[in-house]
Amino acid sequence: MKYKNYKTKHTTDFFTVAFYNIENLFDTSNDPNTLDDDFLPESEKQWNEKRYSKKVFKIGTAISNIGFEQTGKAPVLIGLAEVENLKVVQDLTQSRHLKNKGYGIVHFDSPDERGIDVALLYQKAYFKVTHQEAVSLYVEGYQGEVDHTRDILWVSGFLNGEKIHVLVNHWPSRRDGADLTEYKRIAAAERNREIVDKIRGEEGEAAKIIIMGDFNDDPIDTSVKKHLVQTDFYNPMEKLLTRSSGSLSYRGAWNLFDQIIFSNSFHKYEAGTHSFANAKIFDDDFLKIYRGRYKGTPFRTYVGRRYKGGYSDHFPVFIQLKLND
Repeated sequence: MKYKNYKTKHTTDFFTVAFYNIENLFDTSNDPNTLDDDFLPESEKQWNEKRYSKKVFKIGTAISNIGFEQTGKAPVLIGLAEVENLKVVQDLTQSRHLKNKGYGIVHFDSPDERGIDVALLYQKAYFKVTHQEAVSLYVEGYQGEVDHTRDILWVSGFLNGEKIHVLVNHWPSRRDGADLTEYKRIAAAERNREIVDKIRGEEGEAAKIIIMGDFNDDPIDTSVKKHLVQTDFYNPMEKLLTRSSGSLSYRGAWNLFDQIIFSNSFHKYEAGTHSFANAKIFDDDFLKIYRGRYKGTPFRTYVGRRYKGGYSDHFPVFIQLKLND
């Protein structure tokens, strides 16, 4: 594809807020405190500096394109899942297509046993951080043991002068079965609601709140539809999941685990505030497998142990906000 010469000054009054599970962005160094052995030069996957640099470049390219067609600029806010540490996020922000965007980073190391975290990138020209916090999520395994999972990243700040709260999530997986693990994702939803209640207790019902993440559940599943969204939030992603489109594909079926929901206050139109404009899955052709049995699905970095050299097993998702005159 032909890359554009991006400008840091916005060309429209629309701003992109995105989320992207970037599929195991690990560096090549061994961390004795995490299960990163699959992503080392001597591992079966042969994860080395060349492959790492290629992935960082590709993910940076993808991020720079999210929402660009509509706004003329890269996302002002983008939540990330599956980053190993602060270093890999820093390397990402310094990649070819992001290094001139002026991105700041919010990141905390989580207790996840695999060592994968969430993070938030923000363009400092538009967003000023006033609060950042890692909110723990306590869930138990089947034997009553602590299930070490990702924290919820809570970031507050001013987007073009308006106070906004962002919660970045990566909920417990379905690895042991969707039904058997549902209670963990319900617990994650309820933990988000606790943060929402805390925000509203201090700022009132009009507080602007965005909840994004890889929920490992679809918009219609109980954890999201009943325990998270309820009646005071809106989930635009519910309309985007179809039999032929989603953010990830598993055994020939599409899912939309990657979602961005927001408080109903984003439906109000007042001068100097942001209102919801649209929502999309960013699934441009360059992010897809272009031929064969899996044509049209996300172009992954690995399939099992086999290196494919792609981007991620997820497509990014985004919403766009309009700054009202």
